[in-house]
Amino acid sequence: MDYTIYEYSLGTALVLMLFFAACFLMVKTPDKPIFGNYIRSCHLMGVALLLLSANYSVHLFCNLRFLYLDAAILMNLSTYFISYWLFSSALTALLDRFYLTRRRFLRHILYWLLFSALSGAVLIALPQGAVQHVGLFLMTLWLLAYGIYLSRKLILTYRWAVRLFDDTYSEHIAAYIRWMSAFTWWAIIYGVSCGLLTFLPDRYVFLWVLSSIPFYIYLYRSYMNYLLFYEQVESILEKETHEGVEEVCRNVEEMPNETPAYHANIEKKLTVWVGMDGYTSPGLTIEELAGKLGTNRTYLSAYIKSTYHVSFREWIAGLRLEYAKRMLIEHQEWTIARISETSGFLSQSYFMKIFKEKEGCSPARWRKAQA
Repeated sequence: MDYTIYEYSLGTALVLMLFFAACFLMVKTPDKPIFGNYIRSCHLMGVALLLLSANYSVHLFCNLRFLYLDAAILMNLSTYFISYWLFSSALTALLDRFYLTRRRFLRHILYWLLFSALSGAVLIALPQGAVQHVGLFLMTLWLLAYGIYLSRKLILTYRWAVRLFDDTYSEHIAAYIRWMSAFTWWAIIYGVSCGLLTFLPDRYVFLWVLSSIPFYIYLYRSYMNYLLFYEQVESILEKETHEGVEEVCRNVEEMPNETPAYHANIEKKLTVWVGMDGYTSPGLTIEELAGKLGTNRTYLSAYIKSTYHVSFREWIAGLRLEYAKRMLIEHQEWTIARISETSGFLSQSYFMKIFKEKEGCSPARWRKAQA
């Protein structure tokens, strides 16, 4: 059988992975302490790519898959297991700097050693045939379950960060980390595929290799783009710990129905604040608003959710949109950029996006329709 396509695809993927690994390991950031967590995450990614590159190198230069199939399967299963951990840890650490601990690291290393030892036992000790196939099937299920477990942890951390941003800041900070969610779901699909494609017939193995190229290109591009927003996101995350945020969320969720006097007091003060167009102040936070109202962020957040059934960000965005619509009518000479800025939006593109989502057309077209 001609393995030329397989060798070329493997060689191309190997060169790209080594390039990206070097970029991650030698990443350059501004000389500020806040970027330490970003650098650590990049280094974890670099190590993961080096391990996968070593895997590809053995396949390319030793023809392991075609000469020693059992050894190739064992190497693939073991490599994917530790790579799952490195990939998920690198991404989770971007949102939770307390996630990577020595105890957790050692525990997952033990998991990896145990998984590799059992996989080796299945391939070496069990007789070939149906019994070995069942053993390999079980080890593959273990690998996939482990990957899904790690992905679930990452997705929960991502949702925690989104909830934190939306309940605290008027700007759409969560947009800066959306790539992590997209990449995680892609990683789940790709990881499952890798586990299954290991057992593909030889003639189709190149498909498994080629599938990694766009995956890692997207990963590297996302990391480099995130560097532009990392300082802003990390500075926000530094103000909160998991314990603090969970306490706030628990207080909000368990808050009993407030007395009418409490609601009336908040409503009265908010009415005055809204009447003064206070929401047009860019970069507004719920802490700032709570200070102006003489309350705290927990009670204010609970009031907004129970009254308007939206997050702080969504509530402020709605007020700003209504203000922008008034300005579109009252100031026909104003540009869309000026109206966006006057309404409190830091990003004109975000203003255009949510305006179209709510009204079904652009601000300019809406203005013409009203005229």
